Amino acid sequence: MREIVLDTETTGFEPAEGHRVVEIGAIELLNHMPTGRTYHQYINPERAMPKEAFEVHGLGDDFLRDKPLFAQVGQAFLDFIGEDSRLVIHNASFDMKFLNAELGWANLPILPMERALDTVAVARRKFPGSPASLDALCRRFSIDNSAREKHGALLDSELLAEVYLELIGGRQPDFGLSSNISTQQSTDTAAWRPTPRPTPLPPRISAAELAAHRAFVDGLGDAAIWKRFG
Repeated sequence: MREIVLDTETTGFEPAEGHRVVEIGAIELLNHMPTGRTYHQYINPERAMPKEAFEVHGLGDDFLRDKPLFAQVGQAFLDFIGEDSRLVIHNASFDMKFLNAELGWANLPILPMERALDTVAVARRKFPGSPASLDALCRRFSIDNSAREKHGALLDSELLAEVYLELIGGRQPDFGLSSNISTQQSTDTAAWRPTPRPTPLPPRISAAELAAHRAFVDGLGDAAIWKRFG
């Protein structure tokens, strides 16, 4: 199963008020494990950055001025996320409304809301009454977020990927211990059984330690139980 964990940074809260996406970060998961494939793009919003938004993510007008427009990178973003991969997003309604606004303005296909899994909703179901912010969930799961001095789409996607895997039960939530096991098999604990090692591990006891142990056992006398199994 392929999933995309993603995050956006924007100039504000409402695309209907002229706010735009300025950064997209995304992480690919395959069978709930990161593959190392990522998507990261800064975007020129074609408008001034409000002070309040700059204080959140630190992306200013001078930095974004030479970045591509969304219309120039939108198709590459769609190519990365694919047509049917689940989109794992923290507060999904916010990011989806911005992405779909940008896609619509660029005359590109919009994303069905049912593709999105909202990790805020998952966290609130699992821990009712507890804070569900990304920072709070990182603290709960002892995930190091010390590099998160400001919001950043790719860093936040990486942190969210770790949080998501903890929310669904850890890095191997379905006991699928091999990426070669099918999704259907990996949901069944009977699909995997331990097998002997092809090559036994070498002994970790040195010759001197083995000799000392034998001398110790010899000193216990013929009735020592260890001599029955030596």
